[in-house]
Amino acid sequence: MTSLPLAILHEQPGDDPAVDYLHERAFGPGRFARSAYRLREGVPPAGDLSYVARVGTFLVGSNRLTPIRIGSSPALLLGPLVVDPAFRSKGIGHALLNASLEAAEKAGHRLVMLVGDEPYYARVGFERIPAGRVTLPGPVDPRRVLWRPLVEGATEGVAGEARRAV
Repeated sequence: MTSLPLAILHEQPGDDPAVDYLHERAFGPGRFARSAYRLREGVPPAGDLSYVARVGTFLVGSNRLTPIRIGSSPALLLGPLVVDPAFRSKGIGHALLNASLEAAEKAGHRLVMLVGDEPYYARVGFERIPAGRVTLPGPVDPRRVLWRPLVEGATEGVAGEARRAV
């Protein structure tokens, strides 16, 4: 964990411009074409499960969870997880992940899915979804589609198209 004066707080509506700026810097304009962004389009993130990281007054990181469905099963889509490049490798991403996952578990959610790097997310319990179990809109490398059950048995019977919850 970082020795910076770090605060992990629930995301507030006023944080949107700073979070959008972080997304733009980290992922560029091509981010809107990615499958995960297409699942989030038009669906607000769950405010009680989404967090920002602040160092003093500076917003330096963000993680959101957005409700989705996989087939007929409710789930959450994690991300985008983003940390300002000047503050990376200081434990901020993991602090954001842990805050969101703990809140989701306490709120009774069963399953979280993401598209990301398995070596990074495996450290917090994510694993690759078995081939063919879940499809996403648009092209995506199936080796990057991961999930983490929040309760035992949460992945049993879960299969199908991932889509917006609304």
